[in-house]
Amino acid sequence: MAKTASLSRGQRRVQRALEVAPGALTWTILIAPVVASFIFAPYIAVAMLAVDIYWFLRTGMVVVGIRRTYRKMKRAMNEDWWQRCLALTVSSGVPDPRRIIHAVLIPTYTEPYQILHETVRAIADADYPSENKVVAIITRESDRRGWENVRRLQEEFGPRLRALFHIKDPLLPGIVVGKSAAMAYGGPVLRGELDRMGLDPRNIILTDLDSDFRVHPQYFADVTYHYVTDPKRLECIFQPVPMFHNNLWRVPFAVRIMASACTQWQMFLSSRPDRLVAFSSYSMSMDLVIKAGYWDDDVIPEDSRFYWKSFFATSGRLKVVPVFLPIYGDAPEASDRGVLREQTHANQYNQIKRWAWGVSDVPYVTVRLLRHAEISLWLRARRYGYMIFNHLTWTTLPVLLLFGAALPRLLQEDWNLTNAADRLGLYAFIIINIAFLNIAALILVERRINPRMPRSWGFVHQVWAYAQLGLYPLVGLVFSVLPALEAQTRLMLGMYLEYKVTEKVAESTMEGTA
Repeated sequence: MAKTASLSRGQRRVQRALEVAPGALTWTILIAPVVASFIFAPYIAVAMLAVDIYWFLRTGMVVVGIRRTYRKMKRAMNEDWWQRCLALTVSSGVPDPRRIIHAVLIPTYTEPYQILHETVRAIADADYPSENKVVAIITRESDRRGWENVRRLQEEFGPRLRALFHIKDPLLPGIVVGKSAAMAYGGPVLRGELDRMGLDPRNIILTDLDSDFRVHPQYFADVTYHYVTDPKRLECIFQPVPMFHNNLWRVPFAVRIMASACTQWQMFLSSRPDRLVAFSSYSMSMDLVIKAGYWDDDVIPEDSRFYWKSFFATSGRLKVVPVFLPIYGDAPEASDRGVLREQTHANQYNQIKRWAWGVSDVPYVTVRLLRHAEISLWLRARRYGYMIFNHLTWTTLPVLLLFGAALPRLLQEDWNLTNAADRLGLYAFIIINIAFLNIAALILVERRINPRMPRSWGFVHQVWAYAQLGLYPLVGLVFSVLPALEAQTRLMLGMYLEYKVTEKVAESTMEGTA
């Protein structure tokens, strides 16, 4: 929100109204059933039953989508994508895959050397020609420890890459310090280096990579294959499936549940490209990055904002292509060793709150959707509807599911004594419990995609670790709904969020936990 000072008074009023709207709508949806239950208890009971039915259908759809993505991922991981690239017939419509350069831009701050080492090693080890891989690591200009980390990485991995650049971010005045600002500074600097190497932006695939994410060995070759075979390659974002598995068995069970839920939600979205947006780590042509104007330096949610900038820069032609390969990241963790792991849980809460701050895109998107009349009305309405619907259901649907059906009976005694209330309550109970059976299907998928548990864990410990996933409704309420609700409320009240770096913990410092 650093640049609102440049807006006129009328523009600021519109901006504030649009910032208030999501939170106000959310609180209206949450409060309205409580108030209405005193007067219209039967109607609220029916409405809550409708919510339960919707959730039942939606849960089934999510399970089907996750299983479909899982099958595609199994096939993709068994492919030799570089050999498929080499088997392509080069023509005027298909660029030579051997000329495609992968440039990876990694913003960092305070990450331990071991974390960065594993990230860069995964890039160097990937099944793709070394001379076609470029890495650029962004550190703050004042971060001398970060300088030393990059120097060590250059010594070890420089010979295995075409280049490994060090970009020193001076933190220019007026920015909102965070990943987006770092990418906004590092993107043009990297482009300058690639220009000096004589590389065509249309032959460069740029990956925005979080510092703790490790690419799959086939990732670059897979993206290259789909890039060169797609006629609209310059207007595509390639989105892998983020799996927060690097430290899965070291974090407390609540954080592990959230990591599994986030992974499976992204798997579902990969089955629905019409709803998929850039998230966390993703790839696109350098040509698209230039056309979009790089990243913004005054926002926190860098991924969703870059998606929308690209959407408008391409007049709505942007396509997000799911990459059915995992990219492995860390679940939030801290170096605390207490029984309660308070800081680790706080890191989880703050990470979700930062993701939920994507609601701050609403004013930006609303204004530009009205300006870009060249984009079809249907496409604008659909994408905008998905964005608003996702933010609203994030904060309201779980609350209504857990408490909504009980409201009319608790607040209207006359209604509580009727047979209709008993029947509707029974229907809601049956629907919710049948829907929870889908959790069993999700646990089976989770068991197949998770890394191996520590050898020291016995059979009972292992069973309990998966049974804990059944606690998601309660864990999600605390670590998903509440931080999202806080984000929307902060935006509504003008209490803007500041970027907090999620602590990264090297594997050698922590052991497995229940």
